[in-house]
Parts: sequence; C-alpha cells; structure tokens
Amino acid sequence: MRTNLFHIVLSAIFLTLGTSKIYSQELPKKNVVIPAEKQPDSTEIVVPKLELVNEVIGDSSIIDTVKPKKSTLDGIVKRVAVDYEKVDQKNKLLTLYNEAELYYLDVELKAGIIVMDYAKNEVYAGRIKDSTGAYTQRPVFKQGTNVVEPDSIRFNFKTKKVLIWNSRSQQGELNFIAEIAKKENDSVYFMKNVKFTTAEDIDDPEYYFLARKAKFVPKKKVVVGPTNMYIADVPTPIGLPFAFFPMTETSQSGVIMPTFTDTRRQGYSLQNGGYYFALSDNYDLTFLGDYYTNGSYALRFESSYAKRYRFRGNVNIRFENQITSERGFPDYAKTNIYNIQWSHSQDAKANPNSRFSASVNLGSSTYFQNSLNTVNVGSRLNNTMNSSISYSKTFNTVPSVNMSLTANHSQNTQTQQINMTLPTLQVSVDRIFPFASEDAPKKGFIKNINFQYNVRGENRFQTTDSLFFKPEMFRDARTGLQHSIPLSTNFKIFKHFSVSTGANYNEVWYLKTINRRFDVEQGQEVKEDVNGFDAFRTYSFSSSIGTTIYGTFNFGEEKKIQAIRHVMRPNVSYSYTPSFEKYWDTYDTDGTGTIRKDYTRFEEGIFSAPGRTNSNIISFGLSNTFEAKMTDKDSTKTEPKKVMLLNNLNFSTSYNIAADSLPWSPVRVSGGTLLFKDKMNVNFGATLDPYALNNANRRIRKYNIDNGGSLFRMTSANITLNYSFSSEGNDQNENRNEQGARNGGREDDLFGTNRDIGDRRGSQFGDEEEEEEEEFDGFFNTNLPWDMTLAYSLTYGNAARQNEITGNSIMISGNVDISPKWKLGVSTGYDFVQNGVTFTQLRFERDLLSWRMDFNWSPFGENAYWGFFIGIKSGMLSDIKWEKRTQPDRVIR
Repeated sequence: MRTNLFHIVLSAIFLTLGTSKIYSQELPKKNVVIPAEKQPDSTEIVVPKLELVNEVIGDSSIIDTVKPKKSTLDGIVKRVAVDYEKVDQKNKLLTLYNEAELYYLDVELKAGIIVMDYAKNEVYAGRIKDSTGAYTQRPVFKQGTNVVEPDSIRFNFKTKKVLIWNSRSQQGELNFIAEIAKKENDSVYFMKNVKFTTAEDIDDPEYYFLARKAKFVPKKKVVVGPTNMYIADVPTPIGLPFAFFPMTETSQSGVIMPTFTDTRRQGYSLQNGGYYFALSDNYDLTFLGDYYTNGSYALRFESSYAKRYRFRGNVNIRFENQITSERGFPDYAKTNIYNIQWSHSQDAKANPNSRFSASVNLGSSTYFQNSLNTVNVGSRLNNTMNSSISYSKTFNTVPSVNMSLTANHSQNTQTQQINMTLPTLQVSVDRIFPFASEDAPKKGFIKNINFQYNVRGENRFQTTDSLFFKPEMFRDARTGLQHSIPLSTNFKIFKHFSVSTGANYNEVWYLKTINRRFDVEQGQEVKEDVNGFDAFRTYSFSSSIGTTIYGTFNFGEEKKIQAIRHVMRPNVSYSYTPSFEKYWDTYDTDGTGTIRKDYTRFEEGIFSAPGRTNSNIISFGLSNTFEAKMTDKDSTKTEPKKVMLLNNLNFSTSYNIAADSLPWSPVRVSGGTLLFKDKMNVNFGATLDPYALNNANRRIRKYNIDNGGSLFRMTSANITLNYSFSSEGNDQNENRNEQGARNGGREDDLFGTNRDIGDRRGSQFGDEEEEEEEEFDGFFNTNLPWDMTLAYSLTYGNAARQNEITGNSIMISGNVDISPKWKLGVSTGYDFVQNGVTFTQLRFERDLLSWRMDFNWSPFGENAYWGFFIGIKSGMLSDIKWEKRTQPDRVIR
C-alpha cells in the first residue's frame, strides 16, 4: 500500500508530540449516515483525515493556548513496504511488512518486517517466513559507511545504541558474524562469540577464527579475547589469548613475520622478516632481512611510489653477505653481492614536451647465480643485465629542437664485462627545407633538399665487475662529442623509381688521444695517453634507388589456392667515403727505423677513427613477401581468405670497388613467417660466401665455383621457432612473467616462473583474479584450460670447414587446469649438442578459496630445490601460513 498514509501518520505523531503548526480533525457532518458496505473492516487500518490549518491571528477560537512540545524527531522519516503499513496510535507503533525499508537521518534499514516505536524512539527489524516456512529478507542496517546484516536488530534513534543478533558486517577484507553485538555509541561495538574470516561465503566459510569476546571500532581496530582457528567447523589447536587487527582504510605500518628454513651450507635461517613502513598515500617502504646461523645475512629495501596522472615506479635494493663453510676449512669463502632495480614511468599526459623514464637492473654479475633468496630461479640462466635512464625535452621553436640525456648500462654476467655511458647527450634540430615554403608541397629534387644539425656527446666507461665505480673505472673513461650535418633529398624518376641522395659532414672532438712509440729503455712499443683537445673532420656521399614490383599468379576461383601475390622491393645503393690519410702517422716498432707501422691517434675514440683508404661500395638488396588467396572453409563467406606465406625473404650483399682483394661481401639471406593462425613464429637466416678457402682455412681471392665447389659456400645458418598456443578462451598474455623480464630474462615461463618468496600469497601461474564458478557439465567434461609455449633453435657453423651443428636445443613450458581449482605447470628443455636436459621446473597449485597451496620443484641440476606453501591469500592475515623450502646447494662463484 504505497500511498500518502505515512505522511498522514507523521502528522498525527507531530500533533501528539507538539509542533509549531495547528492541526484539526475534520469531523463528519451531522445527519450523514455511512452505508454498511462502506464501513471499515475491523482488520483494516482506519486513520482520520488530518488537515493543516493556518494560524489566524485574533481568532481565539482556533488558537491553541497550550504551548507546543519540542519534537523528538530530528528529521524526515521515509518508508516503503510491499504488503502493508500498519499504524497503532494507542501503542505508538508503526509496522512495515514485506520488503520493508526505513530511512531516517543517516540510517538506512531494510528487512522483512520493521516496527517503529515512536514513543520510545526505537525501531525493531527482523526476518519473515516465506511460503515454505523458511526465514527470508535478512535485515540490512546501514549507518554512514558501516553496514551490518543481522538476523534481527533493535535500534534507539535517541541514544544511538543498537542490539544486534547474528550480525554480519565487512571491514576491508574481513567478514564478521557475531552471535550478539551491542553498539555502545557511534564508534564502538561489543560482540560475543564472533567469527571473522576472509571467506566470501560467511554463512558457510571454509575457515574462521572464533573469538569469545571482541571490541570493534569501525575503520580503526578490532580487539579480541581468547581466539581459536576453525577449519571446516573443526577446531584446531591454533589460538591466541588476545589479538589486535587494524581496520583503517589506509595502509598501516607493521611487522612482517620471517620464515624458518635450513640449508646444509649456511645452516638454519630466518628469511624475509622485517617491517613495512606506510609512509604516505604516495609511497611506502619495505625492509626485509635474512639471517643464517653461520653468519651470513641479507638486506632488502623495496619501495613503490605513485602520483596520479604524473608518474609511478618502484625501487628494489638487495645486498647479501654470504659465508660458506666455517673459518679455517679449505672451502671457506666470504662474498658480498648486490642488485639494484629501479623502474619509473611517466604519465603521457603529465608533460607532453618533457619525458623521463628509467629501467635499471645492475649489480654483481653473480647475484642471480648465487643469491640465497632470489625472486626468480630462472634469472640464474640470464647472461646479461641492462639499464637505461633517459630524459628528453622538446623545445617548441622554429625549427623545433629535441634534446635528450640518457645513461645506459650493459653487463655480461658470464665475462663480468660492463659497458656504461654516463651520460649521453643528444641534441637534434628539426629538418629545414631551404627551397620550399612551409605550406607548399615538397615535390621534386630542389624542394626536397633538406638538412639537419645533430650533436651527440658521450662519456663511456668499459670496466669489469670488480672495478665498477672505483677510481680505475673513471680513470679509463673515454669522452667524445660528434657534430653531424646531413644534407639529403629524394625524388622519383620514370614514375616508378624512388631515388634518394645525400651528403654528410661529420666533426668529432676528443679530450684524449694516444701516441705510439718505441721505448728504448724498455725495449718495446708503448702507448701513451695524450690529454687535451683534438678533432678530426670527415665527409661522405651516398645515394640509393629502389622500386616495388607486384606480381600475381592466378590459379582460378574454383581452386583451393586461388592466387599467390608476390611483392619484390629491389634496392641498389652507393656510398663513397674518401681517404683521410692526413690523420694517420707512423712509428718505429724496433728502434732502428727499419720497420714502421701506421696508426692514428684517434683509433681508440668512441666515435671510431677517420679511414685511411677510400670506401667505394655498391650494395644490393632484395626483399620479398608472398601472400595467398584461399577459398574460405566457411561456405557462407563470399570473399576469399588472405594467408601470409612469407612475411619477408631478404637477400643482401655489397661490392667494394676500391678493394684490392675480396671485393664481394658474403650474401646474407634472412626470412620469417607466421604459421598456424599466427601462433608459430619462424625465422631463418644463412650466410653464403662466394670465395674459397685455402689449406689454412683462410679466404682467398678465388671464387668457390672455380675451386671445384658450388656457387656459394654456406658458412653459417640458423633457424628459430617460437610456438605459443592455448585452449579456446585461455589468453596467455594475462600470465606475463613481468618480474622475470625485469630481472633481464623472458616474459614467458620457459625459464620457469617468478616467485617472490617474500610474499607468496600470489599465484605462481600469474592469474590473480579468481575465476567464476563453472557449471557442472557432467563427469566427462573436457573443458580443461591449458597453454603451451615452445622454442626451438638450430645453429650451423662452417666458416672453417668444421661443418657441424653448433647449437640445437628445444625449450617447452606448459600449464593446464586439471580441475577448476587444480593447476599444473612444467618448464623444461633438451640440448641435443650437450645431450642433456636443460633447466626443469614443476609447478603444482591448489586454489583453496580463501587459501592457496602450491608446490614448486626443480628436480636436478645445480639449481635443484623444492618449496611448499599454504597460506591465506588476504594481505591482512598473510602471517597465517606454513611454508617449507630447500636452498640450492651450489658453490658460490
């Protein structure tokens, strides 16, 4: 009954309590008889009609002399009910039945039945029975942002006290259900026999903690008394005499509990214990440490930062002091290793003319090989670490100027060789067309003439891991500045041929050169560094011509392959660089002057050195693509399907006119294509040498065909295949190996998955989002999501008649959901040259709803280990876990 009855009832309430308005009851007129069929039934609600009467000054007959009482209601009461709304004026009760709703101030109440006692300023709410006799429509009480779902509730508007039976509420990741809860004031609840859990199904949770008494302060804290853990309603011996749970919506600082492990080399240990600092909403800091009983220890600092619409990033700094064996034993060793990672990205909208980014991964070359607590086992297989920090700015001048400052780092973890540029300055002035107006089209040889001005300066270091950032590193730094002015133009001839030509002026400045001489006292050649400004200048000329040729081979529309389209792009280029012999000198190599050798003082410069001989080279190139039109298997489609046969097939070589011998360079053949609906990526290449070899396996100026061989001699060849496929609807891109790529490895799991063993709550399969429950499809349901990645590499070498396979290996990784909650994965491979299995990892995982259980095992090799984990996914209860793992017993290098 959705009428204005409630407003009429409120008018009667206000009349009873006293208001600033005067109400009068409209009485029935005299001599009026109400027919029996229109008389109200005793079960119906009869409310006299009330009418608002305005005050009339001077008429005492309508002015109430009684002073009105102050209303006890502080706001408007709104209500909704489906079945009926009943008002009992005698007992001051208002009853709403079936899908009842009541709104008053900041209180929202929904229930099967709501009874409001406006004399006591109290409201009662509870459930009602449906046609089957089951209780339904549980009350939902909301005050501000706090929501409680009990079986029944009693609330006083005036004192704000609430009594709740079987209340349900949620604070962050925790769900609460209390047998009896009492709200003392706006900020304190007292609860008895309360269950709290992170399970989604609070009525039938897979686990919960039962506290006999609890004090709950919304958005602040929960303090509980004696507490026990229950799993599937079965009590466990896990319990606490009291506990404290912070409930704020913002991040809070706190202790991170360590994990106990043991190894045969370092002894017992506590790993990944520390403290989390919630410094602000924009950045935080995590401090973690390990300690081993033989004296080894490790420290890690991890920080994330972000500012909306500006930037975001994170920093990881790791240090380990490793001790092997005991002092005095022959295998005793002590080493320090470290690793620094920094990732920073700027929002594209933050500043369109200024950009800053960073991707840093540097440290000890042996860090990933020897770390006792690494975040990725597969990173031990990586051979390089790279870093880049860059800042660029565009000056909106005419012409515009682009400037960039970068720092680059490349480190080979096998040779421990480090190459670094710190910094690299590059300034480029935009192209200038001196013979064409800004708005006019640039056509023809003259109007297309343009030039630029570029400056590039580098401060380059080449050192080793042991000398990194030591005085020796800076002493051997090489610095240079390169100026270049390229002048070019392009045009068409004979309508179909594109011609480009240009010249380049280059000037290089160095602050350090060399001098070679024969030292009589030492009796040998010596090289001396000469500090001071020096420069050289060069110039060159180049030109190229190319076109595009299309060819189509038609086989008929009735054929399966209707046509093949072949696109060829031949290109011929010419480059000439004269001799700059004036920058070359000679020196005495034996002290007598009889043997002299040429050298240039710029030969160790970072921008190379001026050439002594003429370079007069003609280069030839041919690129091809092949595409087919095929009849579609779908008969409803009228258009043929296009299939790419070869994405590219390239041939290239060159001829040096000025060379005295061996003018032809080897022919390089390369190509690639995508197969099986673009799932397989195939790339291949080969090097073909036209010259023969002598008995010492050196190239001679005699063609191989004239030496009794074929036209070309294959000196090397390679082929790689990468195949990624999955079941329908299972997207592999969702499970990217981001931490592995950040460590310098791969984004796939061919080298195993990454696990941050400091926080193992996340899935090792990368799918953090919980999957929706699937409907039972029968006992023979074959819907098993899976994915597989395959990489194959074959390398052939024959440069010196060795005629052998130098590399032949395959790597495979696969993951399958053997049930909606069980996952299985494997990464392995085989080296056919070394005849051995490569790195192998087995992964098992069980999704236990609010919990996760996994097992990770590398069964053999120097990285053999295993790890088991079971724990709660929620970050709030992340310390409720049990894990056990072994450390790879490898020799520290």
